[in-house]
Amino acid sequence: MKSRPFKQVDVFTATAYYGNPLAVVIDGQDLDDAAMQRFAQWTNLSETTFLLPPTDPAADYRVRIFTPGGELPFAGHPTIGSCHAWLQAGGKPKVAGLVVQQCGAGLVPLRRDGERLAFAAPPLKRSAPSPALLAKVAGALGLKAQQVIAAQVLDNGPVWFGLLVNDADAVLALQPDHRALKELGVKAGVAGVPAAHDTALLIGRSNREARAFGNRPATPNEDGAKIDLEVRAFAEPIGVQEDPVTGSLNASLAEWLIADGHMPERYLAAQGQCLGRAGRVYIERDAEGKIWVGGDAVTCVDGHVTL
Repeated sequence: MKSRPFKQVDVFTATAYYGNPLAVVIDGQDLDDAAMQRFAQWTNLSETTFLLPPTDPAADYRVRIFTPGGELPFAGHPTIGSCHAWLQAGGKPKVAGLVVQQCGAGLVPLRRDGERLAFAAPPLKRSAPSPALLAKVAGALGLKAQQVIAAQVLDNGPVWFGLLVNDADAVLALQPDHRALKELGVKAGVAGVPAAHDTALLIGRSNREARAFGNRPATPNEDGAKIDLEVRAFAEPIGVQEDPVTGSLNASLAEWLIADGHMPERYLAAQGQCLGRAGRVYIERDAEGKIWVGGDAVTCVDGHVTL
């Protein structure tokens, strides 16, 4: 065992302890899979990452991402948090203003906007769920059929059952049956648009035009930010009843909701309110059609770990 640089960062927040924490081992060289997994179990965070030299010449660094239960090919908040830690530890990208991360899902570019980082959403595979499965998932979440505007199975590495519901209040009021979700083997991501009083009837309509962004002003939150989409993520099948802020889910939601006209090309998502967090995810589709998922990160613990 040896002393290794280590950081614990809070992701998708500019204020410490209001986002999603991530443990980052800056030097993961010569650690085997079992040692990485054991440390991830010990931190007991949703993800722990290990930074390594890249094996692809186009990459600036390589990352391995572990949950307490196993390794992930890609995840959103570990991508932003690992890049933040790498840069803070003195990492220098090959191309100014652009960092290329190598992970199990391949190469993920990140761009910098001041202190904020944004990653390019990985390719998304999506499909319509069967009516029978949709009914079971909605029932486990406590949703009525008329509350569900649209649903898709979303796969950008992690697989999420995505549901768009008729308003943000319905999202915040959810009290899922986590045991039922586990039995279904479903990780559910639920999103809803805040409805202003003067547009409530429009938001409740089922046609796409009534749900268009121009018909609904964003809702100010306690921190002054105008929230365009409220998101919650339930992942009992991997031992996480509710995730505070989820980059992979927000990336796949953005790919789906923008493509199908439910959301504009640029919006701000909030997540974590029901857990006492205030996660903020900045979504933008660029001129080439690429989706960027952005967020702030704050270092909360900076030191060394013996591994």
